[in-house]
Amino acid sequence: MAYRFANSAVLKRLGIVATLLGASALWPAGAQENAKIPDLVLNSNAGWMEIGDELLPPPSGPGPVTNDPRYPYVDNGQARRRGIQPTYRVADLNNPILQPWAKEQMKKANDDVLAGKVPFRPRERCLPAGVPGFLIYTLVEPFYFLQTPRQVTIINNGNVESRRVYLNVPHSKNVKPSWYGESVGHYENGDTLVVDTIGLSANTFVDNYRTPHTDKLHVVERFKLSGDGKGIEVLITVEDPGAFTTPWSALYRFRKIEGRVLHEEVCAENNLNYFNYDVAPIPSADTPDF
Repeated sequence: MAYRFANSAVLKRLGIVATLLGASALWPAGAQENAKIPDLVLNSNAGWMEIGDELLPPPSGPGPVTNDPRYPYVDNGQARRRGIQPTYRVADLNNPILQPWAKEQMKKANDDVLAGKVPFRPRERCLPAGVPGFLIYTLVEPFYFLQTPRQVTIINNGNVESRRVYLNVPHSKNVKPSWYGESVGHYENGDTLVVDTIGLSANTFVDNYRTPHTDKLHVVERFKLSGDGKGIEVLITVEDPGAFTTPWSALYRFRKIEGRVLHEEVCAENNLNYFNYDVAPIPSADTPDF
């Protein structure tokens, strides 16, 4: 069985060999079976689609920020189905995980929404999502996993955002903060990819409520493949003594989809400024990042 890629330019941008690779080129014969590695599948016919764009409450314990029940959130899909006006998110600031400074920063964003201003999400302004915000980056573009013996590359087709997870190695001693930090990981139980991330830039957000964090943020994600291979459930654990009063957890889910082709999409080159109203500037750089 060969891995097939719809657009080699996408993979070149991600630093991945863009030729057609046979399975033996990625894994020695029998290595995947012996190690009981979950097959998260990367080919031209299948990917993983987000189920919703909210972090879900965990089975127990403190959970993520959710919408303020006084101001129900109605997304575009619900609005079309019900024939009503969509609304914007208003964060529930009564969540006890928030430290006072974080709550105050989010209150300003809430006040802008309630005053009629248009908020933004990272995806809409071509900003990298950070972690765990990467999981809920876009509802319309699938995720793909490229698995090799030393690395898992997680790709979101929206703006071709990618994360690199280095397998079976410790974190670096001194990690410079960046958009997606430093992720190391390993496999467990034959069905789970565990990803541990530190070194995340404080310019990113935790979720679609623009919940802030500091550069002390530490995130562990457990990507568990379902028994039928058609779903992934992610258990997320978040710690940041600079922004949160306690560690907290959340759940998120993906479903397998067929017929979605990996393609190149450059957000900043296709993001039009309609009605001459810019809710936030599209990022630009005067000098190269590398």
